Amino acid sequence: MALETVSENKAFGGVQGVYSHASEETGTDMTFSVFVPDRASGAKLPVLWYLSGLTCTHANVTEKGEFRAACAEHSVIFVAPDTSPRGDDVPDAADEYDFGKGAGFYVDATREPWRKHYRMRSYIERELPEVIAANFPVDMERQGITGHSMGGHGALTVGLRNPERFRSISAFSPIVAPSQVPWGKKALGRYLGEDRTAWREYDACALIEDGARHDHILVDQGTADNFLDDQLQTHRFAEACENAGIDAEIRMQEGYDHSYYFISTFMAEHVAWHAARLKA
Repeated sequence: MALETVSENKAFGGVQGVYSHASEETGTDMTFSVFVPDRASGAKLPVLWYLSGLTCTHANVTEKGEFRAACAEHSVIFVAPDTSPRGDDVPDAADEYDFGKGAGFYVDATREPWRKHYRMRSYIERELPEVIAANFPVDMERQGITGHSMGGHGALTVGLRNPERFRSISAFSPIVAPSQVPWGKKALGRYLGEDRTAWREYDACALIEDGARHDHILVDQGTADNFLDDQLQTHRFAEACENAGIDAEIRMQEGYDHSYYFISTFMAEHVAWHAARLKA
């Protein structure tokens, strides 16, 4: 669990760091960022995980997410991992932005040549939490998870599969039903194969249909998002929650698009929303 410190900078009274480590799950070096607010000596703080979207790394939200002031105000640690394994030996689809490096879809791949390195589910659910717990002042009894687009899909599915671990789930512009849209069909088909029953544990709507439940879900979706109709289809998640009796808060934000201008506008609200549910 040895970490290499890539950078550390003081921000809002705390420390914004970027770190790397050798991952057993992905078989590669993985980079992630952590913001730790100022705190009393020995204090452990709740943690909010942020999963990024297609083509992104930890850097997108770290540089553009505007979360630090809210995390400092509410005493929440913010962790942002990469979206997929990186490295010269990692298979890729270089001419396809929506598959391969930058598009791990938070699954454990079962098909060649992807299965050796593309194990983002196990990395996010098991390995990285162990690294964070061993190296940072986190209270692992108080965890929330959020994400954007493909990362919103990741946040919803990871949170729904692990409701005992994550007290709160939120998402910005999530891919709510990847088995029903082009991005998801492409990724799940290539990573997992054509047996669609294997896709269901990576589809938030299917998980709810199959019995997954959570009491605290928040989704923000911009009405001017050019991916809304074809790839995101927020209405499917609203319908799944309604049919299951889940009181999710799904907010359609008028005029906002898919960019970090949208995410940064509502990030502080999401941090505060999680913090209220992560109180001891």
